[in-house]
Amino acid sequence: MQLSVINNPDPSHIERYEIARAVFAETGGRSLRSVEALTSMIANAARAADCRAVDIVRNAQIFTSRDKASPNNHLWGVFADNAGFQMCLRVAQKMLNGGLGDLCCGATRFHNDTCIPEWAMSRGYISEVDGLLFYL
Repeated sequence: MQLSVINNPDPSHIERYEIARAVFAETGGRSLRSVEALTSMIANAARAADCRAVDIVRNAQIFTSRDKASPNNHLWGVFADNAGFQMCLRVAQKMLNGGLGDLCCGATRFHNDTCIPEWAMSRGYISEVDGLLFYL
């Protein structure tokens, strides 16, 4: 028997999965609080840049886990049935439907607490949620 991949023609599903993978790669799906805060930051950044949320998660300067050298890069390959990833999917869908509030105080950038990027020195730090630091 030969198997073939079935492509879903609905781009909203592709965007939801890409956003969820980005959020999972940065948070590890460790808590609903961090997933919701990062997802709301994506929505804030998209509004500020007048673009789609998926365009924000495609920016490797914001989502450093996209870099192959990142210790979190392997998390992009999470299996779809992973419970943490499923949580990220639900929150991404909530954000895309307009039902997720601003849980990061208007932030449009973030980084993990394991390092401090150069850009962070010139921005206003406003919030910390489970190891994620958010900036205006």
